[in-house]
Amino acid sequence: MKAAFGGVVVAAALLGAGQVPMHAAPQTTTSTTPDSTLEKSIERKIQASTLKKYDIKVDVDNGIAKLTGTVATEADRRKAAQLATMKGVARVDNQIVVDLDASRAKGTTGRAAEKTKEGVGTAVDKSREGIEKATEATKEGGAKAADKTAQGLSKAGEAITDVWIKTRVKSKFIDEDVLKGSDITVDVNDHVVTLSGTVPSAAGRLRAIACVRLKRRRKSKACTMSSTS
Repeated sequence: MKAAFGGVVVAAALLGAGQVPMHAAPQTTTSTTPDSTLEKSIERKIQASTLKKYDIKVDVDNGIAKLTGTVATEADRRKAAQLATMKGVARVDNQIVVDLDASRAKGTTGRAAEKTKEGVGTAVDKSREGIEKATEATKEGGAKAADKTAQGLSKAGEAITDVWIKTRVKSKFIDEDVLKGSDITVDVNDHVVTLSGTVPSAAGRLRAIACVRLKRRRKSKACTMSSTS
């Protein structure tokens, strides 16, 4: 009985020694940073670095930061990934492309825009200048056309024809004293005046020709007048 009792006592002691006090496990809370906040943080870091000269796009979706754009060197590409690595970002998906001309791309865009604006402004100025010149030319052309039209009309507004010229020349002869007693025949063909006949003197002959050339300076094709003196 003693041996059995001792075994029971030992078993009880072992059972007591194996008991471990139960405590509740501490609860850990994890705070998730919104994607929009991470996105703005990465953009600020890029703009504050030497990478601001590049056009790098940042897009954070479910903690994964995707970088797109173009840089000039592989070192710049790695630097962008390093700047995007921060607390709250699970992974950086670096899709940035390396291009040697990228360093000039962003700067030249602004200059190109300025040149475009300047070019448009110059084109507008030239267009205005061209319109003004065209307007002046139109006015001048209209004035010249009016003068030519006026040259082709008599003072009474009649069209100048061969008949009108013949009548006009004969009426000029009537008012000239040196042509009194003259026998002058006037022929007109296509505005060309031909005089023939007799006049009292050489002065009368010259005066008859001068009357034909007055005003319009019409071409006298022939003058076969002879003086009687």
